[in-house]
Amino acid sequence: MNTRAKGAQKEEQVCACLLSGGVKILERNFRSRQGEIDIIGCDEEYLVFFEVKYRGGTGKGSAAEAVGAAKQRKICKVADYYRMLHHCPEDTPVRFDVVAVDGEKMEWIKNAFYYAR
Repeated sequence: MNTRAKGAQKEEQVCACLLSGGVKILERNFRSRQGEIDIIGCDEEYLVFFEVKYRGGTGKGSAAEAVGAAKQRKICKVADYYRMLHHCPEDTPVRFDVVAVDGEKMEWIKNAFYYAR
């Protein structure tokens, strides 16, 4: 199985986990010129932007470590575009979560990072 197919498979597993955790999934693979957000959903009152990272081994570090400052800024820009496009009120509570998949171990990190410019 190639890397893209493996990533899609893991993203399916993450979606199932999020759904069982009470998240309502609004969009998957939302794209803009600035980049992409893997999953957008609602968790209670929060509009949540999820970054899914998968690592099959430890050769390149953990999956969570792969979401650095530059990636966080890019996600925030795409989130701003999504909110504008969907006319989300300014006071909508927003959260940025990371779902890190290392091999078969999945970790949902709520509030993984805060809004970054």
